[in-house]
Amino acid sequence: MDKLIEDHATARHGFTKVVESVDASRWGAPSPCPDWDARGVVEHVIGFHEALFLKPLGVKADRPREDPVARWKATDAALTEALTDGSLDQEVKGPMGDTTPRSLLPALTGDVLMHSWDLARAANMDVELDPDLSASALKMGQKNAEMLEKSGMFGPPVDVPQHAPIQDRMLGQFGRDPAWKPLAK
Repeated sequence: MDKLIEDHATARHGFTKVVESVDASRWGAPSPCPDWDARGVVEHVIGFHEALFLKPLGVKADRPREDPVARWKATDAALTEALTDGSLDQEVKGPMGDTTPRSLLPALTGDVLMHSWDLARAANMDVELDPDLSASALKMGQKNAEMLEKSGMFGPPVDVPQHAPIQDRMLGQFGRDPAWKPLAK
């Protein structure tokens, strides 16, 4: 299996574990992403994958309308079907023009990784992200810092000590405060 597919599957597996662990009472809880509650985080991850992979590759996820856990699991199953070694270099027409899944997969792997943390925090849970994927995402974030800041999709980097765990440094690079907690009710 191609390493890019394997890394994305690892990130999705971690996201799935968090999704399955969210208490039903927490789906409306705020997340570290100011515009999204816990359900919104899941819908974002679903929507990005739908627009960038599933639809361009002609793969349909049979998702129920309401249940966020079942919606994600259907998306994950469709991604497993869509992301094969042969699909990575297939040119597809996506929302950003002609591209290949190979060119998009590293960024989406980092996106799933970060949103695993966002969702866990919204659910008032701690999560340990894959350290190798965190290191890759941090490197990508540092390399593309100016572009990420201009995109408006991330907050400004949060200062995190250099000796902090790789997960915390990666989160800080993408505008997340590793100490973020939901407001107590």
